Amino acid sequence: MAVCARLCGAGTARGCRRRGARPGPARSLLELPPELLVHIFGYLPGPDLPCLAQVCGAFRRLLRTDTIWRRRCREEYGVCENLRKLEITGVSCRDVYAKRINPRVKSGRFMKILPDYEHMEYRDVYTCLLHRYRHILGLWQPDIGPYGGLLNVVVDGFFIIGWMYLPPHDPHVDDPMRFKPLFRVHLMERTSATVECMYGHKGPHSGHIQIVKKDEFSTKCNQTDHHRMSGGRQEEFRTWLREEWGRTLEDIFHEHMQELILMKFIYTSQYDNCLTYRRIYLPPSSPNDLIKPGLFKGTYGSHGLEIIMLSFHGKKAKGTKITGDPNIPAGQQTVEIDLLHPIQLPDIENQHNFNELSRIILEVQEQVRREQQQQQEEEEGAGCSRQSTTPQAEQPAQEGDAGAEETADRAGAAAQGSEPASQPFVLPPGVISRNKDYPRTCRMCFYGTGLIAGHGFTSPERTPGAFVLFDDDRFGFIWLELKSFSLYSRIKVAFQNAEAPSQEAFEEMLKNIQSLAT
Repeated sequence: MAVCARLCGAGTARGCRRRGARPGPARSLLELPPELLVHIFGYLPGPDLPCLAQVCGAFRRLLRTDTIWRRRCREEYGVCENLRKLEITGVSCRDVYAKRINPRVKSGRFMKILPDYEHMEYRDVYTCLLHRYRHILGLWQPDIGPYGGLLNVVVDGFFIIGWMYLPPHDPHVDDPMRFKPLFRVHLMERTSATVECMYGHKGPHSGHIQIVKKDEFSTKCNQTDHHRMSGGRQEEFRTWLREEWGRTLEDIFHEHMQELILMKFIYTSQYDNCLTYRRIYLPPSSPNDLIKPGLFKGTYGSHGLEIIMLSFHGKKAKGTKITGDPNIPAGQQTVEIDLLHPIQLPDIENQHNFNELSRIILEVQEQVRREQQQQQEEEEGAGCSRQSTTPQAEQPAQEGDAGAEETADRAGAAAQGSEPASQPFVLPPGVISRNKDYPRTCRMCFYGTGLIAGHGFTSPERTPGAFVLFDDDRFGFIWLELKSFSLYSRIKVAFQNAEAPSQEAFEEMLKNIQSLAT
């Protein structure tokens, strides 16, 4: 602040101008034209501007110029709408329903549809809305027992909206994601942000947001009567079923699936009053990755479509559930791919034989088991002896590591198209697949394990399977023990504020959501 005071030329009485200094054209910032100062101040980060306003009265008056704050809103938060020309039909950048209040007659008057933007300033939008709620922007996983979810909080126009992303209806895994608003925050008055719950079928109503701690916040509905329907729980269930599954209960003939659906409705409807969210990051990427990591939607039998996160960790790839089910809850690692053990599929005729596929996978499993046992024995021997390793003893390990790295490099090169692009692929008869139009060619396959468990995540175990890479946006997993096939398709949404600050932060996030699920 002292430096700024000297630059602004506060005067010798305050001791901030050097005595005897030669007069010149650049003695003080205040000698610059006001419009130039406004332009300069517009480049400063928004959080620094209040400190600058404390330097002197001239700076404080200049920082009331709304063009400075309009630029901060645009560059820091992507706001590109005009406060003076905002219309109801132009408010929504995605879905008008999420941003307008349905006009209802109440006490002979129409309720206010939109805030009074005519007397609002960008400074108010920045300080009272965008900056205040900046910590909730990004991707979040709601704490809804085993089911989890995917919430994306974004700045949309002059609103902050929490969109819940839902997979497409089963089994259409290649269809785009569905989304619905859960809450929104905006300025109904100049200096007071309003939080509204968007859950239910009676329009926006009063809500509350509390930032619990770093990377965690909660929402609360203050008017849960807006969530109820006149037809009672039966009507609510039928409406939820149409939105969640795109069908009626009579259309679902499988009794076990009906039980799972009813169980999910009863469980998730308990969370319509208060929800807690924990931040999740998109996985970092590397040039050597088989494909770009990210979020995928996949088929999970009677549980329908679920969302997983594919990430790469050196010699392994992991699929972590973002949404889950009563067997394998959200946060658990559903599949793990061993990139050091590729699987050579048989010719197309022998692929029709499940026993042949099973033999190949189990042979690789036995090979992996032997290698792990050998590595464990070597580590135990080294721990007991506590002796310096000779160069001769080091050599086999170094050669093994080099071979492992070479295998991983070959896998990465194959993903970039330097090896044959594809080979025929077909599922053997008896392997259950929810999606019958899976790709009939694949790039490569790897040995992997899939997590299975009983209801309530009882007796979990990792069982052998095969990871099948089809293209940059689709892969599959054959669950050998279940004799089932899951098809995964990339979620093609450009999520903002979702990058992990570091690989370590991403790894810590994975541990946290898995420990919470356990």
